[in-house]
Amino acid sequence: MTTDTIFSVDLADPAIHANPYPTYARMRREAPVMEVKGRGYMGKAWLVTRYNDVLAVLKDPRFVNDRRNLGEGGDLPWWMPRAMRVMSNTMVSLDDPAHARLKSLVHKAFTPRMIEGLAGRVERIANELLDRAEKKGAVDLVAEFALPLPMTVISEMLGVPEKERPKFRHYISNLLDAPPSNVARLLTGIRNNRRMIGYLDKLIAHRRANPDDGLITALVTAEQAGDRLTGDELTGLVFLLLLAGHETTVNLIGNGTLALLENPDQLALLRSDPALVKPAVEELLRYTNPVEHGVMRFAREDVELSGVTIPKGDTVVGMLSSANRDETVFENAEELRIARDPNRHLAFGIGMHFCLGAPLARMEGAIAFNALVQRFPDLRLAVAPKEIRWRSGAPNFRGLKALPVHLGSGSLSTLAEPSIAR
Repeated sequence: MTTDTIFSVDLADPAIHANPYPTYARMRREAPVMEVKGRGYMGKAWLVTRYNDVLAVLKDPRFVNDRRNLGEGGDLPWWMPRAMRVMSNTMVSLDDPAHARLKSLVHKAFTPRMIEGLAGRVERIANELLDRAEKKGAVDLVAEFALPLPMTVISEMLGVPEKERPKFRHYISNLLDAPPSNVARLLTGIRNNRRMIGYLDKLIAHRRANPDDGLITALVTAEQAGDRLTGDELTGLVFLLLLAGHETTVNLIGNGTLALLENPDQLALLRSDPALVKPAVEELLRYTNPVEHGVMRFAREDVELSGVTIPKGDTVVGMLSSANRDETVFENAEELRIARDPNRHLAFGIGMHFCLGAPLARMEGAIAFNALVQRFPDLRLAVAPKEIRWRSGAPNFRGLKALPVHLGSGSLSTLAEPSIAR
């Protein structure tokens, strides 16, 4: 990924990917709206890095999510595979009124009351996972806790049979860990999307024939003024809920735990006052950025941001992770402060495309952090920080490959060091 604006940058470079924030700071200072090529953007795109500009990209009606709304007419290409067509018609890919229609139907099934009612179950799952981890003493916290907690929750919500959940996770991993090059990503993405969509089709058909009290059944029966979801809309929505209710939380727990371990004063503060967990979750969302950037948007007309004109039709990417470290908005933005107030971060986006899974991620994160921090006062990294590796497949998500930790000092002498996934 290169630019001839002021300086060149490759955000996929492993050294930069491990800690992109100094690069983002330079971009905010010298090239806040930067034209780039590659890294999964399918051609050129404009990266926007300042908070107020990212806010504009997310909220300004001159930017749209659906390229078909640029006024050029036309529909999706006839040759586009069904799996990609399904993903092009989800809530995150649409604008009003199509977006509002789907949102009204979803909210009849995915309600705040439903999320609140899951808290007790999430606590039980968290404690069961930590019970098993405690017996090992030294574990990869991503594999043993950060990943299976939200995976179990969203699988139960969707009604995925327990024996099929490893397959479920395998499909997700294949989607998110696709090769970084554009051609390989496209080909691999088509194959992985087809497999996932095929599996979801079968799961939805099963729930149509065998209704339960889960989310898919609720979506099948959701109705607003006689309107129902089509088959493709339902499949796309279940896929969207899967990502919104799972991947963000995996990264929040993994990244957040690493940030706390790297900031022992903040870890001690949370341990001493569990009531701080809600602002702590907000700060960990801001500081660790489980989602690196939002969905790509398109300029409906020529738009000027920070003195740069983005031509009509061009792709624009709002870098949430940079906006959340903008020193003009957040005091001491590079510091983790779990009691930070106010905290107007953009980790879940803003406006009509605000992340549907935000309440679930916040609830799961709060339960996970308090359970982990209170239960294991000797929690510490099992490897040097420089050995930590970050996933590099999906450019819009930011998460750890593994987080090897010691949970306590009681039984470590008989345990081998957990390995780093590379």
